[in-house]
Amino acid sequence: MQELAELDKQEMENEYERFALQYSEMKTQINNDSIVEQLTQEQMKTQRLLEELKRVKADDAREITRLKKELATVREVLRSYIIQVDSLNRLNESLKEENSRVSAELEQRTAQVAGLNSEKASLSEKVAIAAQLDATNINLTLLNKRDKPTKKLKDTKKMQVTFTITKNVTASNGNRTVYVRIQNPGGNVLSGGGSFPYENKNLQYSMKKSIEYTGEEVTVITYWDVSQMLEGGQYRVSIFADGNMIGSRTFNFD
Repeated sequence: MQELAELDKQEMENEYERFALQYSEMKTQINNDSIVEQLTQEQMKTQRLLEELKRVKADDAREITRLKKELATVREVLRSYIIQVDSLNRLNESLKEENSRVSAELEQRTAQVAGLNSEKASLSEKVAIAAQLDATNINLTLLNKRDKPTKKLKDTKKMQVTFTITKNVTASNGNRTVYVRIQNPGGNVLSGGGSFPYENKNLQYSMKKSIEYTGEEVTVITYWDVSQMLEGGQYRVSIFADGNMIGSRTFNFD
């Protein structure tokens, strides 16, 4: 769990760093002083949040959760400016070539900051900042044999995980496979009998579900049938899609 928490924090730092650099590049693409000032303010906010994240310990769940919510907000604001700048038709062929150059510099800086291996850097190149999905409103509910909510682990026959994949007009439409991992207090995954590739390795999943994503908000519900004794303590739910961790949350059960 500590290793996963460190990786989660490092990925957040990478995104904050890329977003700050993206704001810097966008300011070179337009001549509107008002928008440039707005971009500068958002860039400064992003850099401030990055510095806060760097000072936070990976196991400080409360602060990590707060900064993860801030990261989602920063991403949405960045997307809105990308759309706005595009709608003003400020981009031309020379700027597109400049974007390619800066994108390469961003990926190089990301690798330096993160200290990741070349395989992760290659994967990061394929991930568009504005197109990454986000999972919010993550909930883990215990169900008894009558499929009714219960607070007692001993009465639990199913675990229900629900979450919302937020609206994203820049993400490509199509079928997606979403993987859900539930880790018990000992850090072990409640296995669903399969695995999926992530960060140059395979991770076990508890549940998976195929969805059709159209860019609009969609609610996903998954179930895990209890096949082992459940121990009291902290359970961690992590959501993955398109090779990225798109959301996570912890829950405590007695």
